[in-house]
Amino acid sequence: MKKNRGTDHPAKPFVKWAGGKSQLLDEISGALPAHFQQTPFTYIEPFVGGGSVLFWILQTYPNIKKAIINDINADLINTYRTIKENVEALILVLKDWEKEYYSLNANHNLKKAYYYTKRDLFNSRSSDNTTQAALFIFLNRTCFNGLYRVNRNNEFNVPIGSYKKPLICDEDNLRAVNRTLQKVTILNGDFEQTLKYAEGDTLFYLDPPYKPLSKTSSFNSYAKEVFDDKEQIRLARFCKKLDSLGYRWILSNSDVKGKNPEDNFFDDLYAGFNIRRVWARRNINANPAKRGELTELLITNYEYEKAVSIAK
Repeated sequence: MKKNRGTDHPAKPFVKWAGGKSQLLDEISGALPAHFQQTPFTYIEPFVGGGSVLFWILQTYPNIKKAIINDINADLINTYRTIKENVEALILVLKDWEKEYYSLNANHNLKKAYYYTKRDLFNSRSSDNTTQAALFIFLNRTCFNGLYRVNRNNEFNVPIGSYKKPLICDEDNLRAVNRTLQKVTILNGDFEQTLKYAEGDTLFYLDPPYKPLSKTSSFNSYAKEVFDDKEQIRLARFCKKLDSLGYRWILSNSDVKGKNPEDNFFDDLYAGFNIRRVWARRNINANPAKRGELTELLITNYEYEKAVSIAK
C-alpha cells in the first residue's frame, strides 16, 4: 500500500516563533475586507515570521492571485525556500537527526553535546542551504522553549531545551507547507521592497518585531538588525504611503498604552487610522508566571464591521 504523503494535511507553521499569530486569526479574519471572499487579490506579508497568517489565508482564500512574503532573517527565509524547492531532501536529513537525538535520551551529556555541536555548525553558516535549513528547524524544536534569538553577531545563542522526544521531523506538515508555498514569491530583505509587488486589489499584513513593553521584555532579537523606535516610525510612514496608493493593510503590534496609560506612541503614530485593542496570550517567556493575557493592537487603514471587545 502506498504511503500517505499527507496530501490532506493542512499547512501550519513549521517553527515556533515568538509573537506567532495563531491565537489572533479569528480577529484578523474579522478584519479582512468582505469582498475578498469573491474577488481575486494580491497578498503581501513583509514580516512573515512563523507564517501563521500566511498559511491560514492561503488555505482560506483560494482566490488569491499571488502572494509575496519577506523577512529580514536570512536563515528563516532560506528555510522557507528549502521547503518550497527541496522538501524531500530536507525531510531525509531531519529524520536522521531525529533518530540520532532520540537515541541519546539515556545520556544527557551526550545529548547536550549533540545539540551544541549542531548549534555551532548552524552559527558557522558553512553548510549547504538544505543542511542549514535542517539545522534551523532542529534547533527550533530542541532549544529552550522554542525561542529563536540571535546576538549582534547573528549567532543563535539559545540553550538546549528539556524536551525528551520533540517532533523534529514533521514530514506531513513539511510536505503540506511545500504545496502551499508553490504560489508564493519569497523575498529576503527590508520590508519596503515588497511595495513593488503590489498591484490592483492588494492586502498587506504587517507583523513587525513588537515594540517592547519594558526593557526586559524584548522579543525582537530575530535578526542582528535592531527594530527600534526609528524603525517603527519608518514602518508607519510606509503604511501611510500604502494608504495613499490605495492599498489596504492590517498591522499588529504591542499595546504599550495597556502597560502604561500615558504612553501614546502608537496612538499618535497611527492617528487617523482604525486602532483596535484585542486580547492575546504571551506564550514565550522564561518565567511561566509572566505568560498570560494582554492586549495587542490591530490597526487597519479601512473600516470593518467586527467589533472587538477587550472586556474580560
